[in-house]
Amino acid sequence: MSDWTLLALAVALCLILIGIAVALVLTGPGTRRGRDARSRPERSSFRRGGEKRTPRRAGIIINPTKFDDVAAVRQELTEASRALDWAEPLFIETTIDDPGTGQARVAIEEGVDVVCPLGGDGTIRAVAVALAGTRTPMGLLPRGTGNLLARNLDIPFGTDITEALRVACSGRNKSIDVGWLELDPVEEPATEDTGQAEEPIEGPPVDRHPFLVMAGMGLDAEIMSGTSEELKNKVGWTAYFVTGGRKLFVKRFRVRWSIDGQEQPEVRARTILFGNCGTLQGGLQLLPDAAYDDGLLDAVVVAPKTILGWGSVAVRVIGRSRKDAAELIRTSGRTYTAEVDEPRPVQVDGDVIGEASRMRLTVDHQAVIVRVAGTD
Repeated sequence: MSDWTLLALAVALCLILIGIAVALVLTGPGTRRGRDARSRPERSSFRRGGEKRTPRRAGIIINPTKFDDVAAVRQELTEASRALDWAEPLFIETTIDDPGTGQARVAIEEGVDVVCPLGGDGTIRAVAVALAGTRTPMGLLPRGTGNLLARNLDIPFGTDITEALRVACSGRNKSIDVGWLELDPVEEPATEDTGQAEEPIEGPPVDRHPFLVMAGMGLDAEIMSGTSEELKNKVGWTAYFVTGGRKLFVKRFRVRWSIDGQEQPEVRARTILFGNCGTLQGGLQLLPDAAYDDGLLDAVVVAPKTILGWGSVAVRVIGRSRKDAAELIRTSGRTYTAEVDEPRPVQVDGDVIGEASRMRLTVDHQAVIVRVAGTD
């Protein structure tokens, strides 16, 4: 195999890892596809005997920074709700101090039938905190750069949020796991992440962060932290390709880690990732055994030394091989710890939350109910 072929394979893997890093290219079905996406008849329009039931109502948690005209968006969603025989939604906007957790709790107290985060992945994570452990479903109205969870659950995203609202109002319920990441010690955050752990909504930066897709340390977070908001605003998620090309050979770091209390052999990694799901764009499977409802987190250590090592990783991922090697270690468990010598950037669902030298990861089995396309 020529050096040029190996370089091409390395570049291909770079694109894969960029997708992992921001979780922007995660697509499709995960491990279990929903049934057909036909429009669902309103299941609660009438009581027995023909008595009309009070229309159902959605609580929509809006991140106003995602829209130029919030009033127009509210009007559009109100009209779409009425077309579905639902009442006018309860609209609550997020704030800098509270990106969605407190608003979701208010919506639950108001008795809404579904809580819909309308924004990016940070808004979804914040709302998921309030819904974890409740019977109130979450209906995704994705309007961010990544739309990570929506991509994995086949929920419509893009400019037409009314189709996503239809799924939120008339889809079927799917219980998914929630991963939790604790940082120790907590370093100064790259961005504010208040309101995205159980408590407090306000105050010092939190040290317990939820994630619904992937969390990691190393190359993935380096790419995220090295990509400017200006470039993302101009070209969208493809901005990460530019950074990824520069970060391909980020220095390896020593990782001491454990799985469910059992110490693992020390590794020198370029990135270590923990995921609820592992299917990438085009059906590529970095974590082929991952499922977002099995009560487990799957992990992968990517540790190539040279371009030949990158080629080996690329061949295994592209070829859907379940065989691991020194460059690619995959496993699963319920609780992980990972410790490094120097603080490094950490990301959850594509958002860099700060730096830490130690991580602890756990999972809550099927803690959140999400509305997905299809019928019961």
